[in-house]
Amino acid sequence: MIDPRRLRVLRAAADHRTVTAAAAALYLTPSAVSQQLAALEQETGHVLLTRSGKGVRLTAAGEILLEHANEVLAQLERAEAELAAYAGGAAGEVTVAAFATGIAEVLAPAIGRLAESHPGIRVRVRDAEGDESLPLVLDGEADVALAVEYRGAPREGDRRLARVPLYAEPFDAVLHAGHPLGQEPEVALASLAGADWIAPYPGNPCHDMVLLACELAGFEPRLVHSSDDFRAAVALAGAGAGVALVPRSALRGIELKDVVVRPVAGPAAFRRVFAAVRRGAEAHPLIRPVLEALAGSARGLSAPEG
Repeated sequence: MIDPRRLRVLRAAADHRTVTAAAAALYLTPSAVSQQLAALEQETGHVLLTRSGKGVRLTAAGEILLEHANEVLAQLERAEAELAAYAGGAAGEVTVAAFATGIAEVLAPAIGRLAESHPGIRVRVRDAEGDESLPLVLDGEADVALAVEYRGAPREGDRRLARVPLYAEPFDAVLHAGHPLGQEPEVALASLAGADWIAPYPGNPCHDMVLLACELAGFEPRLVHSSDDFRAAVALAGAGAGVALVPRSALRGIELKDVVVRPVAGPAAFRRVFAAVRRGAEAHPLIRPVLEALAGSARGLSAPEG
C-alpha cells in the first residue's frame, strides 16, 4: 500500500530537483525526506529517483508514479473542499501570494469585495514576484497564487494546478522626455536597438518579456541598468540613463517626471496574469469566493493583444 503522504515528498523532490530544497519546502530535514523516498521505493518495488550531479531526477518509474501522485493529491484537495463545504462555514484564512502590481490592481480591490460578500474569510497577503508565487502554492505555503506567464512557468495543462485567467496588459516604452522618438504617437522597438536599456533582473518574468519583445524586433538589447522596482526604472529613464519597457498597470500611480510613455508599434510584449490553486482546491468554500473576487476585480483590465 502506497502512503499518500509520501507522494507529496516525491512531488516536492521532482519540483525542486534536490533533496535539500524539497526538505526546506516541506519543513522536513533532508534525512527525513530521504527516508520517506526510500520507503516509497520499498512500497512500490521500483527505483524512483537517481542522483544527477548535485540534484536528483525521476526515473521512468518515478515519472509514472508522479502522474498518479498529481491525481491522488488533487483528489485529496477535492475531498477536503467537499468536507469543508459540508461543514457549512465559509470562515477562515486564505493566503494569497501576489506580485506588487497585482496586489494594487486586483488583490486589494478583491479583499474589499470579500469584506462585504464573505466577511468570514480573512485574506493574508504575501508579496511574491510573478515567478515565486506558484512554487509557494505547490509547496503548500500559500493557497492562491496571483502569477504571470513566464519562461519555465507551469503550462495551462499542468495537472498540479487549476488556473483562472485574469487579464493581459501591454508593456509601454518609457523614454526620457527629450528623446527624439518622444514626439511619435507610438514607438517601434527596432528604433531603440542602439539604446541603453533598463530592465528587471534575470529570473523576473518581466525580464524575459523585455528580451522576447526585443528579439521579435530583431535585436538583443544592451542591458545596462537592472532593477525590479518599476519606479526606479522610470526614474532612471527620466535621468536619461536608458529606455525601459514597463507593464501599463505598473505605471499607474508613478510620478512620470521627465519621461514620456508611448505604446509599442506592431506586436508588443504582453503580461498575462492569472490566479492558480492546487488542483482540486478550486471548489473549496474558502478559496472559491477568493477566486471569484479576483476575477471580478480584474474585469475590464485586459487590453486587446495586437
